[in-house]
Amino acid sequence: MRRSLQTAVLVLSVAGVSSFSQPARRTCFRSLSRLEVNGAASVTEEATSSKKTPVFDEVCDVTGITLKRFMSEVVMLNPELGELAVLFGAIETAGKAISNLVKRSQLPSSESLGYQGEVNVQGEDQKKLDVITNDLLKRALRFTGRLGVLASEEEENPVDLLNTEKEEAIFSETDKYVCVFDPLDGSSNVDAGIPTGTIVGIYEHDETCSIDPDCIGDECSEQEAQCLANTLQAGNNLIAAAYCLYSSSTFLVLTLGNGAYGFTLDENLGEFVLSHPNIKVPETSKIISMNEANTYMWDKPLQDTIMKWKKGEGKSGNTFSSRYIGSMVGDVHRTLMYGGVFGYPGDSKNPNGKLRLLYEGAPMSFIMEQAGGISTTGTERVMDIVPDYVHQRVPIIMGSAQDVQEVIDAYKAVAED
Repeated sequence: MRRSLQTAVLVLSVAGVSSFSQPARRTCFRSLSRLEVNGAASVTEEATSSKKTPVFDEVCDVTGITLKRFMSEVVMLNPELGELAVLFGAIETAGKAISNLVKRSQLPSSESLGYQGEVNVQGEDQKKLDVITNDLLKRALRFTGRLGVLASEEEENPVDLLNTEKEEAIFSETDKYVCVFDPLDGSSNVDAGIPTGTIVGIYEHDETCSIDPDCIGDECSEQEAQCLANTLQAGNNLIAAAYCLYSSSTFLVLTLGNGAYGFTLDENLGEFVLSHPNIKVPETSKIISMNEANTYMWDKPLQDTIMKWKKGEGKSGNTFSSRYIGSMVGDVHRTLMYGGVFGYPGDSKNPNGKLRLLYEGAPMSFIMEQAGGISTTGTERVMDIVPDYVHQRVPIIMGSAQDVQEVIDAYKAVAED
């Protein structure tokens, strides 16, 4: 009796550019000190001086090596990333576990479908899988011993992973990392078998964050507020980001600041193996990936640009068509492979859009830019925005550089009139 085995794919972004269609190249990663975005050098010397671009060798471009071997090679050349590699080992394990949960969720014997009966901090009904995957990721990351603070879509406040004996503890003094994540993006679609995903962003934990265990009342609140800045950082401060897509394949896209690399999970081996080194999103395309039912509520510059694309009157001359899943990870992944423009822009009903900046917008923008694309609100680079609170929303338009630049130019032209 034959069994059909689902394949899972892990895409790893480590700060350069690449393409799913290109064969593996035996070249070292190049160092990116400046990235042209929104028509200007958006990564300034000041922004990049505090972050060291990792060094990699040709082994990282050889298809067929496992993720563990890949990360071992990275750590050998960049010893300071040793603890970060441990975190990604936990993310890899969590991705495999969540992939299996999602696949089995459709079985009659599964109890993971349906609603939990509660709402999250954003007032959204929580699916059972939201809660399960959130707890799974928290446990996986906690037991690495490398993480100090995390912030999740399903948590009202950032969570202290080291000081677990204090029920109300949010922060603790540590020189480790801060992790932000959406455990199951697109979970509202999971009952219908539509692709879902996990999004992860990693920042360095500020060593100046310190809470006096003997503090009292407002004094503690002030210290906690200062430590909250660990999670309220602009995307420019990300040292790594990743997503895992659960579909016919499971894709994990992560960046260490030097390129995008894709791994496929061989379920016979239980290992992710390098299958798509050097990912690069095409510079132009003919795919629109937005909820066009909201077109009438969008800003006029965006409306006009979309209409030109549909008529083949845009700068590229291509006649665009629509491809929209409704899960950010799925839509962004297709955009990375084929090119296109994904967006959840602001509109008259939701001026700030629907996607969260900290753990959706910034990590996915980091990955998109590392693949050679652009991510913008229309008027501002997403990676430059410093969130005011953990669950802040942001308009997002990202994808092929020339096409997204056309949207930016349309907004700029209106502003200059």
